[in-house]
Amino acid sequence: MKTTVLVSCLLFISCHIFGQDITRYVLKIDSVPNLKAQDSIHSSIKKDTLLKNVMLENWDTINFNPFKHETKKLPFLITFTDSTYSAPIERKQVVTSRYGWRNRRPHRGIDIDLITGDSVFAMFDGKVRFVNYSSGHGKTVVIRHFNGLETAYAHLSKYLVNVNDTIKKGQIIGKGGTTGNARGSHLHLVVSYRGIAINPEYLFEFNSGNKIRAQNIWVTKEWVTPYMHSSKRQSDIIPLDTYEKVVANQKKQKQVYIIKAGDTLSEISSKYRIPIRRICQTNKISRTSTLRIGQKLILAY
Repeated sequence: MKTTVLVSCLLFISCHIFGQDITRYVLKIDSVPNLKAQDSIHSSIKKDTLLKNVMLENWDTINFNPFKHETKKLPFLITFTDSTYSAPIERKQVVTSRYGWRNRRPHRGIDIDLITGDSVFAMFDGKVRFVNYSSGHGKTVVIRHFNGLETAYAHLSKYLVNVNDTIKKGQIIGKGGTTGNARGSHLHLVVSYRGIAINPEYLFEFNSGNKIRAQNIWVTKEWVTPYMHSSKRQSDIIPLDTYEKVVANQKKQKQVYIIKAGDTLSEISSKYRIPIRRICQTNKISRTSTLRIGQKLILAY
């Protein structure tokens, strides 16, 4: 401040001595922003641009999955600014069917028990991309969030939002029901990124304070592939919060199991907590294959 005043005084004297109008130079010196302020402005502009791109890219209000023709790229990073999410229902979140292989078909979401007419809430801030009847899902609301993640709320009985509405975390978006292919009232919750469904329990702790498992979570093939999980039980979950952990996880040794008398695929699956379909896929066998004593099975975790 003192330096600026001194410079201004010298320039003022110079104006009188040399008869020159150099006020514009004083203004120029006074208006130079510091580097930190410039960095902050640039960072803010960059962040706003990224947010706009996330909310504009493949913005499709007609199709449930607007990314279905794009190539899947794994692994990818999901970043959260919050440490908690808003529970999608008011009552206790009882997961009745998990992400995984179910009845010889992929179940790409989790089912949360509710009663028809219960309120359903948005898990995060975002913008409504889809409000429509979707095959199998029934009445569905899809919200895109500012980190690129999308949450879909299916089997609703009533919509309470419209396409392109801006939504706040915890805002009511509809009423639970049984529309679509639903056996009993429940909320089918799908969490996806660029059209790739992710096991919701890998990202979120249900009924444990509504916590997000980490601020940065790397999503690998394991957590987007239904046959690697069972819909009847929660998989063992250790979030990968750094790329180094992703690399280490990919190098993890596969266990070899040697068949003993009386062994069945069902017992091996239960003991090692690996879905039967995953064992069959890894070893190129079927559920009805005969297991021979001494045969080696690869158990890929």
